[in-house]
Amino acid sequence: MRGSADNQTVRERQPGGDLAKGESKGEQTRRTIVSRALSLVSEVGWEGLSIGVLAEEVKLSKSGLFAHFKSKEALQLGVVQEVINRITLNVVQPALAAPRGEPRLRVLFEKELEWIRGEAGLRGCPLQKAALEYHNRLGHPVRERVVHAFQDWRELVARCAKTAIGEGHFRDDLDPEQFAYEFDGITMMYQQRQGLMRDRDAADHAQRAFESLLNRSRRSPRAR
Repeated sequence: MRGSADNQTVRERQPGGDLAKGESKGEQTRRTIVSRALSLVSEVGWEGLSIGVLAEEVKLSKSGLFAHFKSKEALQLGVVQEVINRITLNVVQPALAAPRGEPRLRVLFEKELEWIRGEAGLRGCPLQKAALEYHNRLGHPVRERVVHAFQDWRELVARCAKTAIGEGHFRDDLDPEQFAYEFDGITMMYQQRQGLMRDRDAADHAQRAFESLLNRSRRSPRAR
């Protein structure tokens, strides 16, 4: 993801927690604001995020909150970046620590489903929710940042698929972009079935769809 590439180190953070080493009071306050804003976005959506409500939640005046974020859009962008950082830490980095090829894609898929199921206080993937809210808001800064994030994610999945070809796990004529498209389709449907429809079998269906994708992508044993 843009701003969170494969080799970027994401600083471990404790939203709303104790002062991190070397962190100023202002940085801690900003982190607390973003963390609480993310929780509110999970509850009321991105456009439902209210500066007044958030200021009350974090015990600041509106002017005090605006000292850290000059506008609602700036706050929303800060929250988007926090989401990207958490995805990098909880999904991307564990996958990149796995062996190259199919094993890495398996971890990426597993961690993506875990992310969609949600951290404590979150309900589904906030970026997918932003995609629904802003898909027709051409030029809106939040939309543009989310588009870039999804492009970076799709490139990561495609790159992992291409690596699986190089490792001899996938067939040579596999289209990595098509693999990434189907990978994302499975996870997006999982969010809908698991989050919106409360389908208790959503994870099983997603796993079966992923196994089908892998089976269709693998190199024939005779070609190895």
